[in-house]
Amino acid sequence: MKTRTCAKINLGLNIVNKRADGYHNLETVFYPIPLYDEIEIVENPHSPERCTLDISGMSIEGDSKKNLVVRAYDSLAGRFPLPNVLIRLKKNIPMQAGLGGGSADGAYTLRLLNEMFRLHLSVEELQVQAASLGADCAFFITSQPSYAEGIGDILQPVNLDLRHYHIVIVKPDIAISTKEAFAGIHVAQPEKCCKEIIAQPIGTWKDALKNDFETTLFPKYPQIAEIKRKLYEAGATYAAMSGSGSALFGIFSQKPSDIESRFENCFTALL
Repeated sequence: MKTRTCAKINLGLNIVNKRADGYHNLETVFYPIPLYDEIEIVENPHSPERCTLDISGMSIEGDSKKNLVVRAYDSLAGRFPLPNVLIRLKKNIPMQAGLGGGSADGAYTLRLLNEMFRLHLSVEELQVQAASLGADCAFFITSQPSYAEGIGDILQPVNLDLRHYHIVIVKPDIAISTKEAFAGIHVAQPEKCCKEIIAQPIGTWKDALKNDFETTLFPKYPQIAEIKRKLYEAGATYAAMSGSGSALFGIFSQKPSDIESRFENCFTALL
């Protein structure tokens, strides 16, 4: 059984306070974008491994057993008598980009296993299972535009449709860890909630819709700040960093041209 896993962008991201467990509470709007990884799951009865992961496309460093796809399988295999499987993952979504590619892979693996082996888990149950894997995994169970609170796991649907716009993704060859992104972050309640701002015309977002990570990361990585400037120069109605970066996105009312030449040595996608 096969599926495609979408990516996401963050429309606003405010770090509102620090929790007793060391995590931070945030507020953001997750919006799905048509940039996809591909997952296929097949039964693999003769393998000595419960879950074998075969990765193609972009390379992924590290122990494959710690990949969210394998962890998703393991989390369900601890509850249900799942057979041994082979999971083929084709990576197209850049990693350490703030686009949620790994989280999407984990969540969609849960969805696929639920359907494939008739586990009869509800959307709510899948969201709880996904949240145990990572902060923004729960969003990808429905992949519907959502206002998120908590660590990204408390979701509320929002009415937002950007299909008539063009979205450009630009990711420089810079990797930012979550720990680095949160170092020196200033927590504060925003003047206006991002959920309220995205209900306004997109033309008003530029001066109102903020990503708190830009404040700390742009001085450290001027190249990222320059990409945002160039997206506006190219005609973006709104541009920002997604999540904790390093990918940025621009929302255009007219299809932009020469995107790849404007952002040499970067991953680019016009969606």
